[in-house]
Amino acid sequence: MVQLIVGKKGKGKTKILLDKVNSEIMNILGNVVYLDKSTSHMYELNNKVRLINVKDYGIENSDEFIGFVSGIISQDHDLQQMYFDSFLDVAHLRDKDMMPTLKRLESLSETFKVDFILSVSMDESELPEEAKSMIAVSL
Repeated sequence: MVQLIVGKKGKGKTKILLDKVNSEIMNILGNVVYLDKSTSHMYELNNKVRLINVKDYGIENSDEFIGFVSGIISQDHDLQQMYFDSFLDVAHLRDKDMMPTLKRLESLSETFKVDFILSVSMDESELPEEAKSMIAVSL
C-alpha cells in the first residue's frame, strides 16, 4: 500500500508523519525505516525506527531512488513500513511526473508486503488524478 500525506510546504505534514510512525511502531512486529533529506528529526523518532539520510548516498534521480529503496527491502526481510519525508526531494521528483515512481512503489509494496507512507509538498488539487486515490491525509 502507498499512502500520501499531501499539502503545501509548512502545513504540518512532517508532524503528522512523525506522529504516525511513532504510534505505528508500537503496534507492528516488523521493522520500520524513515527516509529523510537530513537527520534533523532524529530525536523526534522512536529509537526502534531506522532513520536514513538519503542525501548521504549520492542519489541523483528517481531510478536511483527506487534502486536504493529496493536495496533496503532486500536487506531486511522483516521490513514492514517505510516512511518518506519530503518525498519529492528525496526521490528527485520536484517538477517531474511522480506517477511512474508511485507505480513502482506500489509494485514493490505488493511484491514484498511493505507499506509506504509519503509526505508530498503539493496541494491535493495539483496531484495527478491517478494519485488522488492514495491520499490518506490532505492539509
